[in-house]
Amino acid sequence: MKDDLDRTDPWEAPGRGRPEDLQRRLGDQEVVRLLAQDGFRGPRYDRFVEELARYGISVLRAWMHSGFIFRLAAERGFGLGPHERELRELASNSDLREELATMTVACALARFRQQALIEGGWTCEGGASITTYFMGACVYDFPNEFRRYRASEERHRQALKRQQEVYESPISPLSTDGEALGRLHVLGVLESISDPRARAVVALAFDGYTQDEIQQLLDAPSVRAIEGLLYRWRKTKRDAEDDEGDQRG
Repeated sequence: MKDDLDRTDPWEAPGRGRPEDLQRRLGDQEVVRLLAQDGFRGPRYDRFVEELARYGISVLRAWMHSGFIFRLAAERGFGLGPHERELRELASNSDLREELATMTVACALARFRQQALIEGGWTCEGGASITTYFMGACVYDFPNEFRRYRASEERHRQALKRQQEVYESPISPLSTDGEALGRLHVLGVLESISDPRARAVVALAFDGYTQDEIQQLLDAPSVRAIEGLLYRWRKTKRDAEDDEGDQRG
């Protein structure tokens, strides 16, 4: 079902397209009345939110797959200007679409509850169904989530570029013996690390970056995660050196 939606063109843009059926909006009005009796919380509201979120994620995935989401955002003043590479990634990467859609819906739901339901921003007379109104809210939240993704990707590219420039470039014949030996040692250490992310962390640590800076460059969950990764690498390195010493002994 999800993949089928990704391959289809968007069937309804928020606030546009076919006129909403009055009967449908009257049904939505009754749903909102019942939810209001519960104070927009509790089991009945949870079921409502679950269905709304499922719908929102499916539609957003379709809009990202086709690139239509950027046209909707631009019409509301959000000129994201996606690169061809970003459009290709969104079209081919189902996990990325799922992540961005889920985060967008999560952000939109809180504001939707307050503004559309509690404060009465949605009305039957407004001309839009609850789902169409909600998708309009999602379009306003998508740009922030996309910018976060873009910034994270840029930090990761810069970190990898720095690693390649410093540690993967050929050793110059003009280097002093000490510099060449030091570079060879670092290259040997990095080549022994199989995990690309761990290799990037160690490379940046060799280059004098602090753990706070590494966490920001690689968009790691926390500084503690960087500390743990470096600790595990040092322990593995010490254990390997101890084993080598025992064998020589």
